[in-house]
Amino acid sequence: MKAVCDDKIPFIRPALDELMDEVAYLPGNRITAGDVRDAEVLIVRTRTRCDRSLLEGSRVRFIATATIGFDHLDTDYLHEAGIQWVNCPGCNATSVAQYVRNSLILWSRHTGCDLSRLTAGVVGVGHVGKEVVKALETLGCRVLLNDPPRAEKEGGSRFVTLGQIAREADIITIHTPLTRGGQWPTHHMIDGRFFHALGHRPLLINSARGEVVDNEALEAALDDGRIRQAVIDTWENEPDIRLSLLKKVFIGTPHIAGYSADGKANATRMVLKALCHYLGRPFTFSIVPPLLPDAGKLPASSEDRALALYNPKRDSDLLKSCPEGFERQRGNYPLRREKAE
Repeated sequence: MKAVCDDKIPFIRPALDELMDEVAYLPGNRITAGDVRDAEVLIVRTRTRCDRSLLEGSRVRFIATATIGFDHLDTDYLHEAGIQWVNCPGCNATSVAQYVRNSLILWSRHTGCDLSRLTAGVVGVGHVGKEVVKALETLGCRVLLNDPPRAEKEGGSRFVTLGQIAREADIITIHTPLTRGGQWPTHHMIDGRFFHALGHRPLLINSARGEVVDNEALEAALDDGRIRQAVIDTWENEPDIRLSLLKKVFIGTPHIAGYSADGKANATRMVLKALCHYLGRPFTFSIVPPLLPDAGKLPASSEDRALALYNPKRDSDLLKSCPEGFERQRGNYPLRREKAE
């Protein structure tokens, strides 16, 4: 049995080589219909669009994406074609929370803002949003929750409208999936109308999907002062991002908020468990990221320790100095841990 696998998925090769008769490891954005024609298993990240043009006529019957999001999978076609698929919900939730928390620590130090006196609005309170809420609460923020699907299912007492977020929040952080249809589409949910409705001059953070925020409108809101600053990890038209916007944001990174080694190990573990289930084999693999070489030299204070483990400014400085390296920076991302041990 043959598999095709994105060659940037870490910690997967020994187990996958054991499970499959043959594995082709290929760059995710270059996987073609010819590559998958005789493969039964396809393992991808967000850079591989899995649809009719890629899969029709192939032997593929199982697809796993080592990501939370799955908007790169044409799920209607996969259902029609009888192809099983899985994603990895929650795999990098704590990694994204680390990114948001540490970006806020940097922003607070840069601006002198006392985070404990600010209101943060979390838009999308799923696996990732829940972890971000915990991180915001440790920083002392008052937190508002916006999640219409959850509000409808659970009752609205815990949740507020997007309009209330716009009116009251000093920090707005986005954690929704990208959807273009249904009752609550998120494509360009944060647009010019949203920015004109703001009651404060908030910091905007997007580490969800680039197209949730209208990047042209975001740049205009920065230019006219409707928002104070922005932390942007996900962009429209990646990797060909809006360079004028990159120059203006406080932190701008190449879609790596969820790229801790811990989050990557979680995703790989979930992919392999799902594959073992598909194959009818027990999961017997240990997927553990390597230790940091200098873990014993971390500072004692909690904020300094957090930034010593991961400082988003390093990723931002690299992208701003070399935006054409967006994909290379993602594909060759250095070891990053959420904890020292």
